[in-house]
Amino acid sequence: MSDLSELRFFRTPAHPCSYLEGQQAATLFVDPQVRLNAALYSELSLLGFRRSGDYLYRPHCEACHACLPARVRVADFQPRRRQKRILQRNSDLIVRQEPSRYTREFYRLYSLYIRERHGDGDMYPPSEEQFSSFLTCAWTDTRFYCFRDPATKKLLAVAVTDALKDGLSAVYTFFDPDAAERGLGVNALLWQIEECRRLGLPYLYLGYWISECRKMSYKSQYRPLELLINDEWQEFHPPTPPGRRSPIA
Repeated sequence: MSDLSELRFFRTPAHPCSYLEGQQAATLFVDPQVRLNAALYSELSLLGFRRSGDYLYRPHCEACHACLPARVRVADFQPRRRQKRILQRNSDLIVRQEPSRYTREFYRLYSLYIRERHGDGDMYPPSEEQFSSFLTCAWTDTRFYCFRDPATKKLLAVAVTDALKDGLSAVYTFFDPDAAERGLGVNALLWQIEECRRLGLPYLYLGYWISECRKMSYKSQYRPLELLINDEWQEFHPPTPPGRRSPIA
């Protein structure tokens, strides 16, 4: 294991939070001069760090601790009824691991997805430089899992995934917004959970979960979900609304 105490970190100035209106955010980055590798990445993932391009980061806000690192415990995961329906709906797709790089085909789908689904976000407008600097990485094992239509071979979704020592990290998924009926985003995440199982890996890392953020709420549908709270991974138990039974499927 690396001596993490020797690492240097840099904190960004405060800036408007992308997830919680009215909040100020700050980010902690690993020193860009450090020679990063997959082993160090795995260690830092246990401490809540994520990858963006060639950088490792985690939220580091003074007045807010809403961003909680999340991961799915693969061995105990069982798809719920809706998730099973989505898996069945997409069982015809061809899935292949392809090199993690810029291509016109990948970028065309990525650009369409950002413009259609995130036109009001800080990733709009998309660009070729943004694609490469955000999704690809020179020092770790990044995989593009590509989902294609079996008849036309059309690219429908790409799950950008990093290999860690104890799991896979779901970096980002982009898909064809015109095929909304397939539930491609849900299917890609369920597929990554099963890929962890096939590889004998215990966790799928999902990034950050924020209880007050609607965009993050989907992550609570993948259980058992563990959150990093006070430097300890703990199983998440969502509150049950008054007068309702806990969902079992």
